[in-house]
Amino acid sequence: MLLRLEHVQKTYDTFSLDVSMQIEEGKISGLIGANGAGKSTTIKAILGLIQTDSGTIERFGKQEKIISAPEKQKIGTVMSENTFSMMLNVTQIANILYNVYPSFDKDNFIIKCKAYKLPLTQELKEFSTGMKAKLKLLSALCHDASLLLLDEPTVGLDAITRNELLNEIRAYMQDDKGILISSHISSDLEGLCDDLYFMKDGKIVLHEDTDLLLSSYGILKVSKEQYRELDRKYILAEQKDVFSTTLLTNERQFYLDNYRDIVVEKSSIDDVMLLLLK
Repeated sequence: MLLRLEHVQKTYDTFSLDVSMQIEEGKISGLIGANGAGKSTTIKAILGLIQTDSGTIERFGKQEKIISAPEKQKIGTVMSENTFSMMLNVTQIANILYNVYPSFDKDNFIIKCKAYKLPLTQELKEFSTGMKAKLKLLSALCHDASLLLLDEPTVGLDAITRNELLNEIRAYMQDDKGILISSHISSDLEGLCDDLYFMKDGKIVLHEDTDLLLSSYGILKVSKEQYRELDRKYILAEQKDVFSTTLLTNERQFYLDNYRDIVVEKSSIDDVMLLLLK
């Protein structure tokens, strides 16, 4: 197990975090939720950037509040905010990373930067949003990290750039590595992640394998009368309006078999997110 969190709690004036999750070797896990749900706070807790109130964080089989230097070497990180000085250029960043990470592959990093048309001597303040996102991800990928923590790595990017970065993440994945990627863009996660954690108000409200979610979950649309007669033991969330109710189930086939007169549709991650997290 690369990472395990057990009731990791952190309380601020207007927000409380209480999260349990685990990241396994050979898997990409998605952390999905609206802005402000607690995704970035969770990643900062894992990295030891904030002091938690209670709970345990186990990294690479060790329970330690302070991350040791060898453990830091094994973690690659992309944060939503900028992590490099805007006065630096790519060549300077490559030299810094080479001195910080013994396993940093400087030659490969420069090759990748050139392939993505990142100018080596131009200051970061002159980079576009997409260029900065590419640089952050390549920096995380080029020191042979066992665990990648990617906080909204594709936010604000156009579809082409997002697809390029997601392909880099897929190419990096190996049996002995694990990735946690947070996003509020469900399409980024649907074809990438093995399992998904849905977060709302600082808590995990659902953890499910992506394939199972797409194959077994469903959306029901029922009238008021149908709602009253419905067996709701497999209903996870619902949204009512004036004339009907939309419901989320994790047993779509049960309702297909037993309620021929109601609308039962396959659900997408967007459907789950909208009903479960609203």
